[in-house]
Amino acid sequence: MGIEFEIRKKYRDFSLDVSLKCDSKRIGILGASGCGKTMTLKSLAGLLKPDRGYISLDEKVLFDSKSGTDIRPGKRKIGYLFQDYALFPNMTVEENIKAALHGAAKDSGGYAKTPVENILDTFGLFDIRSHLPQELSGGQQQRTAIARMLACDPQLLLLDEPFSALDSFMREALRLELIGILDKFDKTVIMVSHDRDEIYQMCDYLLLMDRGRVIAHGPTDEIFSHPETPAAAKLTGCKNISRIERIDDHRFRALDWQGVELVTARKIEENIKYAGIRAHDFCAGNRGENVIPTGSTRISRLPFEWYVITENGLWWKIPKALNDDDMCDNVPQYISIDPEKILLMGQSTEEPNED
Repeated sequence: MGIEFEIRKKYRDFSLDVSLKCDSKRIGILGASGCGKTMTLKSLAGLLKPDRGYISLDEKVLFDSKSGTDIRPGKRKIGYLFQDYALFPNMTVEENIKAALHGAAKDSGGYAKTPVENILDTFGLFDIRSHLPQELSGGQQQRTAIARMLACDPQLLLLDEPFSALDSFMREALRLELIGILDKFDKTVIMVSHDRDEIYQMCDYLLLMDRGRVIAHGPTDEIFSHPETPAAAKLTGCKNISRIERIDDHRFRALDWQGVELVTARKIEENIKYAGIRAHDFCAGNRGENVIPTGSTRISRLPFEWYVITENGLWWKIPKALNDDDMCDNVPQYISIDPEKILLMGQSTEEPNED
């Protein structure tokens, strides 16, 4: 059971070549804009026809280039939440949901099973059922779009950057609201985003994409904890990455950090070519084995954190209180990093686009 696909699509200046076999209920696809995330979703939904490959959902084949199978979108039992929600602008909330129910009944040759009043009540839309989309807040628009999608009882939900149309103030609350809705309906979800926080919070299985390819996949915690390439590390937010020169099994010289020598808990295998350190993993002071001089520093002040850039180019992220300016005059002479927290990575043939 679950989702399985292999999708290949060639354009003049871009190629999509992605595959997955997974039975997770919460799948995330993380990548920079233009990497092929939305094309993947449209292929799954039947809105874009692959040149080659196959798509199956719960062992039902939806597309197979070899056999010529290509089930049309309305028959695939897949719900698609677009970035802009794609509500019908001339229809009220209630009419938008009725339109979806009518379409589902038409495709199934039967009648909608769930009364629209029950759907409105379930999603907290009853009091605004007569409102047009332009009269709704961003959160109300999203709830209407989700209600319309779930009214058709799909087996798979595709969420295309579901929070991109919202301001930052609303995103966190709506993430939690959406998680609650998805848990309640127990549907398989594939969500694409270029926001690693959204993906980490909402998905337990992760694909990292770059330039039309999957560069890493696995449980979300594992991908964030142990990225295997510099491209994967960058997409998961690692700001410090250096080529290395191996000294022995547990010591290396960082070629892009002015040759600082560091010790790692993990054995440095022959295929390891890079090291990474997450900006929040440094400690102030000269404790432990890996002591690094800060030298002449540059400081970036944000509302609730500092970014200190050391002389050798390392980024150090430090929590701060609002209006706390002490760091400007009190940067320590040394910082240190636990050997356990150093990431070791193999050769990367392609670098990801910047977010």
